[in-house]
Amino acid sequence: MFDLERFTEECRAAVRADPTHRATREVVARAVSDPAGVLAGLGEPCRAEVQKLYHAPDLTILNVVWAPGMTVRPHNHLMWAVIGIYTGRENNIWWRRLPADAGARIEAAGAKSLGERETEPLGRDIIHTVTNPLDRLTGAIHVYGGDFFATPRSEWDPETLVEAPFDVQTTMRLFEEANAAYEARMRAS
Repeated sequence: MFDLERFTEECRAAVRADPTHRATREVVARAVSDPAGVLAGLGEPCRAEVQKLYHAPDLTILNVVWAPGMTVRPHNHLMWAVIGIYTGRENNIWWRRLPADAGARIEAAGAKSLGERETEPLGRDIIHTVTNPLDRLTGAIHVYGGDFFATPRSEWDPETLVEAPFDVQTTMRLFEEANAAYEARMRAS
C-alpha cells in the first residue's frame, strides 16, 4: 500500500541526491506502478481537487484529481515537475512561446496522453494544458521541484493565447464548477 510518509521521504531524499527531476521520477514511477496501492493509501477520488500532501521551499507534492471533461488553461510552473497517473487519464498539450514580437503568445508544440501507471517529467520551462478526456475522475500525483504555492507563474488565455499572471482563484473556481457539473451528472444518472 502507498505510504505517504515513506513516499515523501523518498522524494525528499531524491531531491537531495539530484536536484533535477531524474531521481524523483523514479520514486513517482514506483508509486504509480501500483495504482491499487495508491488508491488504498490516498483514498478513492470523489471530487476534483488539488490536495496538498507535502509543501517545502524545495519540494511540493500534490494529489490532483481532475473532473470528467475538465480542462485547465495553458500554464507554466517555472520549476520541474513529475506527473504520475494512478487512475484515469490526463491529456497534455505542450506549448512553446512565439517570438518576442508576437505579444507573449504561444503555439501548440506537441501532445501526450498519460494513463494509469504512467509517469512524465516536465522541464522547468514547460507550458502545458491538462484535460481529463474520460467520463470519470482522474487522479495523479504531481511532484514539483520547488515551492509550487509561492512561485509566480503565467497562464495563457485559451482563446487568444496571450500570457497573463497565473490566477489561482480562477483555477480554483474551475475545479468547483467542474465538481458542480460532475455532481449534477451523477445525480441525474
